[in-house]
Amino acid sequence: MTANHDQIKFAYWVPNVSGGLVISKIEQRTGWDIDYNRRLAQIAEQAGFDYALSQIRFTAGYGAEFQHEPVAFSHALLAATTKLKVIAALLPGPWNPAVAAKQIATISQLTEGRVAVNIVSGWFRGEFTAIGEPWLDHDERYRRSEEFIRSLRGIWTQDSFTFRGDFYRFSDYTLKPKPAQPLPEIFQGGSSRAARDMAARVSDWYFTNGNSVDEIKKQVDDIRAKARANSHSVRIGVNAFAIARDSEAEARSVLNEIIAKADPEAVDAFGHEVKNAGKASPEGQGNWAKSSFEDLVQYNDGFKTNLTGTPEQIAERIIALKAVGVDLVLLGFLHFQEEVEYFGRRIIPLVRALEADASRHVQAAE
Repeated sequence: MTANHDQIKFAYWVPNVSGGLVISKIEQRTGWDIDYNRRLAQIAEQAGFDYALSQIRFTAGYGAEFQHEPVAFSHALLAATTKLKVIAALLPGPWNPAVAAKQIATISQLTEGRVAVNIVSGWFRGEFTAIGEPWLDHDERYRRSEEFIRSLRGIWTQDSFTFRGDFYRFSDYTLKPKPAQPLPEIFQGGSSRAARDMAARVSDWYFTNGNSVDEIKKQVDDIRAKARANSHSVRIGVNAFAIARDSEAEARSVLNEIIAKADPEAVDAFGHEVKNAGKASPEGQGNWAKSSFEDLVQYNDGFKTNLTGTPEQIAERIIALKAVGVDLVLLGFLHFQEEVEYFGRRIIPLVRALEADASRHVQAAE
């Protein structure tokens, strides 16, 4: 089926970090090495996925002892594919926007514009301390990220770019070559007031942690209203962990086993860090602020999105997310290669059929 702009998009978390996407001792047939990931990218592209998101971690811990750097890793995946877009995570602080702008512009030129970026404001204080980077207060991290995004976009669109911010300054800077057109899309994450307000001003895409349809709708409505007031447009991506099996009982059994075999020490340590980050927002509503132990077994609250069940159940739940304004579902899996293939073969066609039915009903009513 030919893709169109109105169809919901699919992305997957690149497992460039060891340990998979759950903090559990359950078997995970997922590799963090480049050979596994090249093949995974090719499977995902064939399966109908639009994007892959490379993760950024600087230090070992919480079940993830090894991490490949995301910009270089993203380029390797792009070289192994022809259509898939790869989103490279960037962390202001360790990255300077001038270096990042040049890296991404070059990759964009080499891959016909298939690279994007995800600006990660930071949640792990110990990581910043370990590499000698200052740890800013919650809202200051988002102010820095906003300046980072404004700098990237300015460098990519202007010659003699000049910018005077509190964190970054440029004087008559010209980058050539600039990225291929259209410009690299800019993603960002977060659930706090500062994160949503930043998205409503400067980002192309906003990622939120997993949640129920009702809670996601509240975020979508809030961001979209603020974006309209800023004469800006932002699209919404939601994190989810998919457990698709031929029966609901089998899928629920897998979820229960993941949680039963969770590594309590690693989950609690991860929870301590991220809950401090979530509660550090002035309103106390950042990512993970209300996450339970079971939620934290999946790094970004992916179980909350409830994509556990049969292909038919999952497809219907994805359509429910789309109905409240979600434009993209960012997916994690237990066994990436085989489950991405299954998702593309069994679920994406169901989603496309449901979308087509909805479109026909709208046209008939007009």
